[in-house]
Amino acid sequence: MPCGTTSLPDTKALPDTKAFLDIDELVAGISPGSLLALPPDYSGVAMAATRALIRRGIRDLHIVTCPTSGLQTDMLIGAGCVATIETAAITLGEFGAAPRFAQAVRDGTIKLKDSTCPAIHAGLQAAEKGIPFMPLRGIIGSDLVTHRPEWRIINNPLADGEDPILLLPAITPDVALFHAPLGDRYGNIWVGRRRELISIAHAARCTLVTVEEIYDGDLLGDEKMAAGALPALYVDAAAQAPRGAWPLALAGRYPLDLGHMEDYKRRAASDEGFADYLSDHVLSAQAA
Repeated sequence: MPCGTTSLPDTKALPDTKAFLDIDELVAGISPGSLLALPPDYSGVAMAATRALIRRGIRDLHIVTCPTSGLQTDMLIGAGCVATIETAAITLGEFGAAPRFAQAVRDGTIKLKDSTCPAIHAGLQAAEKGIPFMPLRGIIGSDLVTHRPEWRIINNPLADGEDPILLLPAITPDVALFHAPLGDRYGNIWVGRRRELISIAHAARCTLVTVEEIYDGDLLGDEKMAAGALPALYVDAAAQAPRGAWPLALAGRYPLDLGHMEDYKRRAASDEGFADYLSDHVLSAQAA
């Protein structure tokens, strides 16, 4: 299945030894202007693929964070890859504000669509179910509704009297991109308890995944693994990327690299420092 306008190899038709793409092949499935769904920092962030996207020089991405993001989106914004972002929050967590995001908002170089966690989840759930909208109550009365004209308040048609309810349009990403601990040669991906990854894969037209390890067997055929597995039906292509979430953590595998995050926050506070960071950790032959 093509992602954007780029056709990916049919991995299920390839021999087992060629079932996984390399990262550059994987991110070639993301076209300029794509609506790209990204998970929160605590989930499974495809940082190795993000660095490959930046090296590729992609532009005009429309990002929806599911529901928040941090380092990944901040780097993409700083590298000039992003035109629009819909988000509940962009933050580096304990390290404070996301500097490139904050600068872009101040400078007006990106379009920001303010949202909330429940609103983004509701929009993705609508896309999962193949319906045009999802009703939600909690946002009514907030300023967000004023600034999001596509969000509609109607009267509950099943109520006997006045009962306003908010309708949120489905969010259907062109591409979902994330990192997971395991993938097998049948195309199944193990995400464990990270159900938001399953939601964005269901909602998206195309799902691209990097994995730590290749699982020797069938994830769906293993009683212990099947409950945490995303079936190959929802996965378009995968690449193996050991430590592919670094410097972010991957639960049960490795922790957040605190020193690297401190260094990023310090350097990304200025245009020059961020350019140096990209040179050292993204663009150079030894980038890591």
